[in-house]
Amino acid sequence: MATTSLDRRTLLRGAALGGGILGLQGLLPAWAQTGSPGLRADLPTLTGPNIDLSVGDSSFTVGGRTGHAFMINGLLPAPLLRMREGQNVRLSVTNNLDEDTSIHWHGLLLPFQMDGVPGVSFPGIKPRETFVYEFPIKQSGTYWYHSHSGLQEAMGHYGPIVIDPAGADPVAYDREHVLVLSDWSFMHPHEILDKLKKSPGYFNMQKTTLAGLLDGSDGMNAAERRMWGGMRMDPRDILDVNGTTYTYLVNGHGPEENWTGLFRPGERVRLRIINASAMSIFNVRIPGLPMTVVQADGENVRPVEVDEFQISVAETYDVIVRPTEDRAYTIVSEAIDRSGMGRATLAPRMGMTAEVPPLRKVPNLTMKDMGMGGMDHSAHGAAGADHAAMGHGAAAGAAAAAPMDHSGMSMRDPNNAPADMAVGVGVDAIAPAPSNRLADRPQGLDDVDHRVLVYADLRSLTPNKDTRAPSRTMEIHLTGNMERFMWGFDGRKFSEVVEPIRFELNERVRVTLVNDTMMAHPIHLHGHFFELVNGHDGNQPLKHTVNVAPGGKVTFDLTADAPGDWAFHCHLLMHMHAGMFNVVTVRPLAGAAS
Repeated sequence: MATTSLDRRTLLRGAALGGGILGLQGLLPAWAQTGSPGLRADLPTLTGPNIDLSVGDSSFTVGGRTGHAFMINGLLPAPLLRMREGQNVRLSVTNNLDEDTSIHWHGLLLPFQMDGVPGVSFPGIKPRETFVYEFPIKQSGTYWYHSHSGLQEAMGHYGPIVIDPAGADPVAYDREHVLVLSDWSFMHPHEILDKLKKSPGYFNMQKTTLAGLLDGSDGMNAAERRMWGGMRMDPRDILDVNGTTYTYLVNGHGPEENWTGLFRPGERVRLRIINASAMSIFNVRIPGLPMTVVQADGENVRPVEVDEFQISVAETYDVIVRPTEDRAYTIVSEAIDRSGMGRATLAPRMGMTAEVPPLRKVPNLTMKDMGMGGMDHSAHGAAGADHAAMGHGAAAGAAAAAPMDHSGMSMRDPNNAPADMAVGVGVDAIAPAPSNRLADRPQGLDDVDHRVLVYADLRSLTPNKDTRAPSRTMEIHLTGNMERFMWGFDGRKFSEVVEPIRFELNERVRVTLVNDTMMAHPIHLHGHFFELVNGHDGNQPLKHTVNVAPGGKVTFDLTADAPGDWAFHCHLLMHMHAGMFNVVTVRPLAGAAS
């Protein structure tokens, strides 16, 4: 079954696998062919209601090197699944691996037994067995699917989903492209995790240096360096794994391979952008071309025009672009620590390219990232000026003149912890003053000179369905020990004896996530959408995944309307595997039929 890199990306291997397959690339309708002038997504596509998927081993080639991958129907990313709201689908998944596998339908509302999480909602799919997922499609939008077994997702076991609405689409467009952003390493993910456990900074080649201090390239002065050194913290510990190890892909293509989507000047082009990475958060922009955000996590939002946005792991954003010139544009997906980028092209004709911008300056963590964004520094006078700008030059002069002494600060003081938090070896920091950062520009984008999407910009296109006030509140802390690479909720790893998070059926709860760590965590709740409490009462945006900034907090309103047991976890794959996982249990109200 070995094929060339081109074959894997243009053929649907195993055409005889059955229902729903559209066949080989040469037989696909025009809109489904790469580089075609048609309207719809140009990835190998399977349509409902009956779809056959086969999970197997394969080789994957990118940048002239070949590695071992797990693929679905011989493709990386897996085939685009195109379905329609209101239909019932049967997805038969055959496991040709020598280990158990699974598929989770990320963001889809379905019975929990069909959710695809081994040990929570079903036992998994044994080697050489077939499992049939069957459920009604209750929604429309852009979603994706991936393995929830071991670290298979990092090896290529993921693919996109597009669900067309039953009625008219409120988003007008002439053409669409699906862009699956991901990260790829020739190092096996278990080896990556082993290295992180032994040395969490193993992959960080961008640490501050003496030379960087002397020539100013580190963006820090001596006082700031002393502060970070006194706390034994690294101001550039932003991504655990980065471009030193990863090749960043767009639709399975590396930067040199330049995946290209076509347009005719003047068309409204819909880009359905999915972050299917294992560990990478991206800042996305198209130099010279504004983007209008029209959908977040598959849910329609009021249009917001921006020049750049951050997409965390497992999020999706749909944007409309309208290129009017007969020229090419580069689509940039830059890792948030600026250690590398994915690159693709929009062009009127195949073979055209545009300038690829260089990687931008490496950002530094700030006082807000340390959970001190809500602290009152006024007592320190001018010397304690705006620490939120530290690392970007704004406060450098003031800090150098009379720096605050943070060297004795204890961010691990158990007295700061909530009474129900386990503060042991798994917790190395407790944010002293976490702040709501939904209106803040995302990491690394606070000083760019163009428009940047923030969560506070998002407003649901239609009014929220549940207008009840929450009946109770809940606070969940995101905790970790970065030196030991241990992660958890409320100081506990899932491997410990952890009580599930319990909700009563149709209960309305306000949940606040508090990030006590200095790393971002994209938190995903299966089987539900929640409303971000971002100031747009009545039109709060619906999300299934939210990125909780370092030292920040996020509040959402949840209507627990899906009975069953649901996974709740950080979508950084290594963080989930290292303990930041729990189960949400939704049970009928007292007295109701079970």
